Amino acid sequence: MPSDPVRIAEVRSWFKKAADDFRAAEHDLAAEAPLLEDALFHAQQAAEKTLKGFLTWHNCPFRKTHDLIEIGRQCVEIDASLEPLLRRAAPLTEYAWKFRYPGDADEPSADETTHALEVAREVWQAILARLPDEIRPRA
Repeated sequence: MPSDPVRIAEVRSWFKKAADDFRAAEHDLAAEAPLLEDALFHAQQAAEKTLKGFLTWHNCPFRKTHDLIEIGRQCVEIDASLEPLLRRAAPLTEYAWKFRYPGDADEPSADETTHALEVAREVWQAILARLPDEIRPRA
């Protein structure tokens, strides 16, 4: 059965947005004064958009949310082997909002930021490995 080109384009657009978030995070880290808070936001966004691309491929509707626990549960319903990784990625959820506004949040460390990006990249790699080649982002 041939794949639906509209769905392929939609899934690729999620992965393009995720890739852009990875690029933004790297740019933030390379700044003369690294923008750790912003890099953490982009790590969360990259993981979120990657998972939403996976759900889109599987024709699984999702609501507008940044909650990686909720989105992750839906992904695990499709592929239970993702559960350990998505449990590790769940704490990234707070980076969607934690440092976005003034308040009581402590400054993140470089180690915290590096770890968050590593987990987001693991999510990216694990999801892409579960999808057909035709879905993978073009270089």
